[in-house]
Amino acid sequence: QVRLVESGGGLVQAGGSLRLSCTASGRTDKKYAAGWFRQAPGEEREFVAGISWAGGRTTYGDSVTGRFSISRENDRNTVYLQMNSLKVEDTAVYYCAAAELGSSDLLSAYRTVRDYDNWGQGTQVTVSS
Repeated sequence: QVRLVESGGGLVQAGGSLRLSCTASGRTDKKYAAGWFRQAPGEEREFVAGISWAGGRTTYGDSVTGRFSISRENDRNTVYLQMNSLKVEDTAVYYCAAAELGSSDLLSAYRTVRDYDNWGQGTQVTVSS
């Protein structure tokens, strides 16, 4: 298991930007795909972005494509989510997630909650109009 801690959330005006970070500790000797999800009150957890172990493959949810960018620095055990052109509807708690990989999965990036087995506690992002 790996422990994930998110940071960088906060309050921003519509049209602004934020960068979220997710730092892993614990079993960082293993290889993980990583992802970001979000959950607004009363809503299901929604996929935002995913990235493969080496960062060569990324995938995004339809509502954030072209505005958000996921990246990672494995030597720092950190994954980032750069969020630009934020909208009021981006308001949610954002969760970082990690999926432990087998040797045949190193190029994979995942999009569903069930693909991930490690989760952070979340960080609140609020976008005001």
